[in-house]
Amino acid sequence: MKVLVSGASGLVGSALGPFLSAGGHRVSRLVRTGTHAERAIRVDRKDQVFWAPDSGNIDQAGLEGLDAMVHLAGENIVAGRWTPELKRRIHDSRANGTRVLSEALAKCAQPPKVLVSASAIGYYGDRSDEVLTEESSLGTGFLAAVCRDWEAAVEPATRKGIRTVLLRIGVVLSVEGGALKRMLLPFKLGLGGVIGDGKQYMSCIALDDAIGAIHHAIVTDSLSGPVNVVSPQAVTNREYTKALGKVLGRPTLFPLPAFAARLAFGEMADELLLSSSRVEARKLLASGYTFRSPTLESILRHGLGK
Repeated sequence: MKVLVSGASGLVGSALGPFLSAGGHRVSRLVRTGTHAERAIRVDRKDQVFWAPDSGNIDQAGLEGLDAMVHLAGENIVAGRWTPELKRRIHDSRANGTRVLSEALAKCAQPPKVLVSASAIGYYGDRSDEVLTEESSLGTGFLAAVCRDWEAAVEPATRKGIRTVLLRIGVVLSVEGGALKRMLLPFKLGLGGVIGDGKQYMSCIALDDAIGAIHHAIVTDSLSGPVNVVSPQAVTNREYTKALGKVLGRPTLFPLPAFAARLAFGEMADELLLSSSRVEARKLLASGYTFRSPTLESILRHGLGK
């Protein structure tokens, strides 16, 4: 297949490209235009399609004849404290960027057969121990609003008749980046512990399974609409802390109280560290996807080589 990937330099995107290429697929990257000098250096690269989502410009010809478009681009949500400016960039990079891309795909004479567009389990908001499926309602909060607008932005592509899959991705666990990488040092030093009361649910997924789910979404014609991309069993923060300590062989005696988390991270603490999302991957499992690492301990042991 001919596949174009945005966000190809991110944690998931940087693993997806080699995975697809190893499977014999032809992979190109949707990249932002830089300065004229940078563009001149890269202009001969056949594996790149350029866009400038802020201004709405995109290389329309580079979108023609694709088999699949995988859209992962978006501002890093943990790049720093959530100032009004960062929150605007987080929202606009997803909602506006996705609409620019979707409108361009809808104009293609030969549009892709499928658009696989990232979203997140932040769609559901803080829901305590409620079991959440793709049929569950929209939650409240900043991230829920971002996900609502992010998902709505694919409408031009859907209206064009492109099969569209919205991947509500959970916490991707990998030593290469994200939450696990940030936690490793304090846990290895024996300074890890529960966050808040530890009762909040975390819905995680191994990086390998996140990649596997994207590939599955590309090739499975029956999949469309929202699809939860999480491992089969959500765990509480207390269970996660215990499992990581066990795999590393380290004690986990240093909790991070809720007030301290809010002091250190502001609004981000409530939405990312203290929020509870007990999400199930019903559509993914029903469509025949088999998880490589179905449990938290298997995710951690595989990722950490333990």
